[in-house]
Amino acid sequence: MKKLLALVVIMPAAALLGLRLGAVLAGLPSIASFFHEAHPVVVVTTLAGSLAVASYLLGAITGDYSWVDRLWSTAPVAFAWVYAARGGYAPAPTVAAVLVTLWGLRLTYNFARRGGYTTMEDYRWPILRERIANPLLWQLFSLLFISTYQISLFVLFTLPVHRLAVHGGEVPLATLGVFGVAFLFFLGYETIADQQQWTFQNIKHGVAGFGERARANLESDVDRGFLTHGLFRFSRHPNYFGELMVWWTLYLLGAVAAGAYLDWSGLGALLLTLLFVGSTRFTESISASRYPSYRSYQERTSAIVPWAPGGGAEAETETPNA
Repeated sequence: MKKLLALVVIMPAAALLGLRLGAVLAGLPSIASFFHEAHPVVVVTTLAGSLAVASYLLGAITGDYSWVDRLWSTAPVAFAWVYAARGGYAPAPTVAAVLVTLWGLRLTYNFARRGGYTTMEDYRWPILRERIANPLLWQLFSLLFISTYQISLFVLFTLPVHRLAVHGGEVPLATLGVFGVAFLFFLGYETIADQQQWTFQNIKHGVAGFGERARANLESDVDRGFLTHGLFRFSRHPNYFGELMVWWTLYLLGAVAAGAYLDWSGLGALLLTLLFVGSTRFTESISASRYPSYRSYQERTSAIVPWAPGGGAEAETETPNA
């Protein structure tokens, strides 16, 4: 609970401090005036910088480097609503902010039930610390990648909401509906993937409360050590696919509103895609070292984009916890 308390107290305090500093530097009398008069991207960037500093300092002080992980489901929601508010709550940015909020609620729930807000540090960070070995290099990595790069991504992949606030005044409701349905479809896709992984991990670790049918269906996967059924039969990381498509859908909605399909607001979705590709390689290097049959699974099953499994009747469709 100490981690959760630190999150809900320190992060808002850091955000307010950053906004106040932004107001002073802009020559404005208050946080409210800075929020309403500064460019909305400047406001969001100021918030992001404050959260990045707080996350880095908390990691250095506590030795737990998952503070940015705890912001993934909340900071982008706040950024989206900044854009919606500055857009006068017009239909397009408001619908986008609502969709981002639904995304944040799903991720918050999934992260909370895994103990992410109260107990655990992402299992990959200790492994990466051992690989980096040098304490100074690790602190640089923590500052530049864990804190600065990832929180910068929050700014970048929510930029389409700002684009909608600027250009979305004439977006037909039917267009909003089509993209909204697509967003919800991909959100549902990753929700199902997370639930399948959650069920598997609990059965694997002997947690009670899961039916005998589910246990029987996953028996071979439990023996193997990783999940190969359900959506994981067609992609080793179906949750990554759903997550990426959520943000590409939001980008395309902004592109339709602006009438231009190549735009700097797509940088967030692009960099997020590259991050997931790198994360897949690192995570799977851990899985391949733990589970003898994982390389066979890699050969038979698409990494992120769902695809028909290849090579034989039984495609060993697994994935580590993503």
